[in-house]
This record gives sequence, structure tokens and C-alpha cells, in this order.
Amino acid sequence: MLLLRRDLLLACRNRAEIANPLLFFILVAALFPLAAGPQPELLQKIASGVIWVAALLANLLSLDVLFRSDYEDGSLEQLLLSPHPTSLLVLSKITAHWITTGLPMVLVSPLLAGLLSIPASAYPTLLYTLMLGTPALSLIGAIGVALTVGLQRGGILLSLLVLPLYIPVLVFASDAIHSASIGMAPVAQLSLLASLLVLALSLSPTATAAALRISLS
Repeated sequence: MLLLRRDLLLACRNRAEIANPLLFFILVAALFPLAAGPQPELLQKIASGVIWVAALLANLLSLDVLFRSDYEDGSLEQLLLSPHPTSLLVLSKITAHWITTGLPMVLVSPLLAGLLSIPASAYPTLLYTLMLGTPALSLIGAIGVALTVGLQRGGILLSLLVLPLYIPVLVFASDAIHSASIGMAPVAQLSLLASLLVLALSLSPTATAAALRISLS
């Protein structure tokens, strides 16, 4: 709990860590209507994919800060030497990352949904997919960050490691929103997203802790 509070305070002091992914998310989603033109039918068809590609890329943009500052000031080594379970400490840092990056995207998504002509009936599904999918992205991405934290230019390698693992979340989430937009019940897609979140929550903290030990050894 103290680690979570510390990370949130640090993020509030360095507001660019919160603002940059959120602004990227908004800009990417807002540019598509300008490129596609004022055609509600076309926007409605591509809206789910646009929002989720923007969310995925914004999450990827923010991943590098997850452990980088702790690695540079040496506190990451102290974290691994702590008597507390490393997986729980890692989970706390991932939670702080989601609160500062994923949650703001969830909050602004209804505004972007209106811009992209998503029907109001699909708004709850949009929020459900983001609430289930963005934590899964942070959990999956943490493993890649832990493996590349010791590299000076690990951004490209991080993308190669993480993007293939993001694809199931992207596919199920965008399909759920599209199904809700055309009046179909997205129960199956939301159930699969929830399963992916539970799987990531079960495996990611332990895998991330092991990856950090490998990177710092």
C-alpha cells in the first residue's frame, strides 16, 4: 500500500507521465474522423478498432516509465531485496501504472465514442472493455518492461515482445464494441476479456518479478 501511494505521488509530481499517454490516446482517436470524413456509417464501423488501437498504443507509450526511474536511482534493487513478496510489490507498481494511464483513458472514452459516432447503447460495453482490457495490457506489458529495463534502447525490443501478446485483447475488445453497436449481446467477448485479465493477473506479477531478477543479475 505504501509503495502504491509512493508511485501515485511521484506520478502526480511528474504530470507528463499521466498527460502524455492520455493526450496521445485522444489525438489518435480524434484524428480518424478528420481523415475519414463526416460519414457516421463509416465511423461507426471503424470506431471500435480506432479506440482500441489508440488505447493499445498509448499503453505501449507509457510502459517504459513503469520500472525505469526505479532502475536508474537504484530503488529497484532495494525492491527485489525487500522481505516482502516481490510479486506483490510488482503488482502494486502495475496497479499504480494502470491508475495513472489506463483509468484516465476509461474516463475520457465516452467523449471519444460520441466523436466516432458509436451508439449510446454501446457506451457501457465500451467502458467494460476498457475496464477489463487496459489492466490486462498493463499486466502483460510489465513482463516485457522487466525484461528490457536494463537496456538503454529497449523500446523497439519491448514493442516486439509485447505487441503479439496484446492482439487477443485488441480483437476481443473491439469485437465486443462492434457487436454492441449493431445490437448484438457481447457476452462472449466480455467473458473472454475477463478470462484474459484473470490469467494475466495470475501470471504476470510472478513472471515480472522473475524477469526483473534476470535483468538485474
